[in-house]
Amino acid sequence: MPAAEATDGLGDALKEQDLRNWKLLREFQDALAKAQIGQAAHRSFEHCNRQLWMADYLGLFLFGLLNPVIRTMRGLCTASDLERVRSEVCRRHVSLGSFSEAQHLVDPALLEKVFEALAGQLPRTGTTDSRLDAWSWLARDGSLFAALPRMSWALYGGGRAGKQNALRLHLSFNVLDRNPVRAQVTVGRRCERAVWKEQWRRGEAYIGDRYFSENYQSLGQLVDTGCSYVLRLRQPATIIVEEELAVSQEDRAAGVVRQAWARLGATKPKRSARVRVIWLEEKAESELILLTNLGTEDLPAALVVLLYRKRWQIELFFRWVKYLLGCRHWIAEASSGATIQLYLALIAAVLLQLHIGRRPTKRMLELVQLYLLGVASSNELTARLQQELQKQKAKTP
Repeated sequence: MPAAEATDGLGDALKEQDLRNWKLLREFQDALAKAQIGQAAHRSFEHCNRQLWMADYLGLFLFGLLNPVIRTMRGLCTASDLERVRSEVCRRHVSLGSFSEAQHLVDPALLEKVFEALAGQLPRTGTTDSRLDAWSWLARDGSLFAALPRMSWALYGGGRAGKQNALRLHLSFNVLDRNPVRAQVTVGRRCERAVWKEQWRRGEAYIGDRYFSENYQSLGQLVDTGCSYVLRLRQPATIIVEEELAVSQEDRAAGVVRQAWARLGATKPKRSARVRVIWLEEKAESELILLTNLGTEDLPAALVVLLYRKRWQIELFFRWVKYLLGCRHWIAEASSGATIQLYLALIAAVLLQLHIGRRPTKRMLELVQLYLLGVASSNELTARLQQELQKQKAKTP
């Protein structure tokens, strides 16, 4: 057995009883194995001298994200000397050089596939309104994750401070089931609309903020692909009304004051396909105008407003990933390593939700970490999580 104590490179002792595993890692390994079927790994992993397997590398990386003790790459390599870590996470000692090299050999598309498969296992809540069942309603947005100044490959010329380094997470989020569906990680400067277009799928309907309606030509392309949309219109905009539509009492109760079939754009070559424009009560800060390609018989204006308001759920998910899962600290700083870390954080989020039955609050996550540290038993964890779930249900109106 390796030495009972070792350091993580910062002078702090790591003890085997401080590092506990949960079945989350086993489920990740199973999902990874399924995703690898028919997909060739980097040839370096097949080399006879290669001792660090891809599953061991990714499992150890995920272990570091779930365990609150470890904060560095060196700390993960030190933990690989512990017997329990070797038996449940990785099969052998992992050197710092091997761990650092492996980040350049893993295809991020594999983790994207694992995330999508696990997200598909999340429970579906759906809606009681059958008028929404014809489409899969996905909020679409992106969020920046700040990188360190020395991570120059992530240079992004935006933000309040001018130039900064950042990664961007592009996410599709089902607003009816309240679950993530699809994700892609890129450098911060990558265009959100371009990535969104690459992920259009027939039968899906997208909900987006003003940025996604700026390109009027994409509105017609969405329909041609077999998709629908509810988007907010960026002002100022030229709206050429072709046909006024009636506003029902249900629509007025939702804040709708006017709706019409129209086209967008001042010049004919750049004019949009026919869209349905819905005006809401003017607020003090700005006028709210929504767009959709669906007619009133398929999607009443009141439901258009409801869907757009549900778009805020994706912002809450971004906040949860950033602040509760600790994605503001980078274990790996290369482009490939940081991308892998962000995908693994999303996978950890889905695994936690699968086991707890809902997206954990800060208190719930602390209970899980106490279990990982060995402070709480599995029975205590289950009982306390149940108490927290009851508290959350009591707070829900």
